Amino acid sequence: MKLIATALLLAALLAGCASVPPADPSAASISGRLAVQVAQPVDGTSEPRSMSAAFELRGDARLGELNLSGPLGNTLAQARWHDGEAELLTTQGARKFASLDDMSQQMLGEPLPLAALIDWLRGRPWPAAPSYANDAGFQQLGWQIDLRRYAEGALVAERASPPTTVRVRLDKPAAP
Repeated sequence: MKLIATALLLAALLAGCASVPPADPSAASISGRLAVQVAQPVDGTSEPRSMSAAFELRGDARLGELNLSGPLGNTLAQARWHDGEAELLTTQGARKFASLDDMSQQMLGEPLPLAALIDWLRGRPWPAAPSYANDAGFQQLGWQIDLRRYAEGALVAERASPPTTVRVRLDKPAAP
């Protein structure tokens, strides 16, 4: 059960929106390992959560797909999205969502910037929101994106409230 919850959470973090055609096969894919840690909110209304999985992402916030795998290479979940709709396929069946925010809200109990995360994995700010460069990388949507080790394939995104950390180890850093 924990693996399924992990798969759903990670798919929510990277998936965008889909009952759709597959992502453009010519689009560059990004793969690696992803770990997410959501600390207990100050008000104590939910438990801390953490999980990790291998991932392969193809596409962008408008059209794409995400595959999540467990430690033995078994598929935990697959997400596909297109123009504001998302579909998440797991061993428990398919679930559809109206938007990125709906998917993350349902999976995590709080919205996360899923569309932005897709660009962050490519080492760049999401073009649909203001960003502010700093010594570590940039800030966007209340998140600090640390790119200091991006050339080595490491990226960290942190948010102060509620405390949330997304750590990524890319197989090969994407060209920004």
